[in-house]
Amino acid sequence: MHDESRRQFLKSSVSAACAATLAGTLGKSLVAARPSPALPIKKGVLLDMLPANLSYADRLKLAREIGFEVLQAPTEPDEHKAEELKKAADGAQIRIDSVMNMDHWKYPLSSSDPSVVEKSLAGMRTSLHNAKVWGSDVVLLVPAVLNPQTSYREAWTRSQHEIRKLLPLAEELKVVIAMEEVWNRFLLSPLEMATYIDEFQSPWVKAWFDVGNVVLYGYPQDWIRTLGPRIVKVHLKDFKRNKDSYAWVNLGEGDIDWPAVREAFAAINYAGSATVELPAGDEAYLRDVSHRVDHLLLGRA
Repeated sequence: MHDESRRQFLKSSVSAACAATLAGTLGKSLVAARPSPALPIKKGVLLDMLPANLSYADRLKLAREIGFEVLQAPTEPDEHKAEELKKAADGAQIRIDSVMNMDHWKYPLSSSDPSVVEKSLAGMRTSLHNAKVWGSDVVLLVPAVLNPQTSYREAWTRSQHEIRKLLPLAEELKVVIAMEEVWNRFLLSPLEMATYIDEFQSPWVKAWFDVGNVVLYGYPQDWIRTLGPRIVKVHLKDFKRNKDSYAWVNLGEGDIDWPAVREAFAAINYAGSATVELPAGDEAYLRDVSHRVDHLLLGRA
């Protein structure tokens, strides 16, 4: 699903569940999932999760006060807004550690249309330059999108061909391009994703692992152990499979085996960031989300 649809789906599926738990009662499953010692993972939040009615400065100050250490921001083509966000981050002492590229759904690199591909490349170049301005070390990329006009093999070869064009800039700016596994009918197993990344033979291509995106057809802990050191950043969300339906739910209320996920991250010595990708909300909601990450993943009190 593309970025806008993913946000709407997450919002509609999770918001009701979130509202019911803002008092901070995490439930037995969350308490049971809190092991020790704590993992050396930095807790992150999406810029779009913070209250939009606040200024950049106030949004980032709130995020830092709640306990988030890093921020993921979307591509920002306006240089003045990019500088404003950087200033706000510095003032709040919160690092913008990654950029979510915004053009890969509308203009996929796997398209057969050269004009579409060029727009996608241009969006990635903007994202890479944003990363340099913000001091980020990673840009998230959905590498390809399958559709009736694009076969699996075509998506694989076309996207790799185009991504290789971006590697000189990534190396120059010292920014990793991280592939995310998402509902794009592509890279449907950890073995495929590992092979896809390894074929670049470049330190500037890694994996962005989303814990919730694979629950429908796999197990996050298996993906983590298989991808291993290829994982450079992480998204956190939860997913519930019912008999005749499925839905995104609040952290700790879905089918993810959080102790197993935590053990897998410990096994590969993951020490990067884990950024929550959930609907936006007010301070009470964000504090609840932060507390859930502490209990479920980080092993903090």
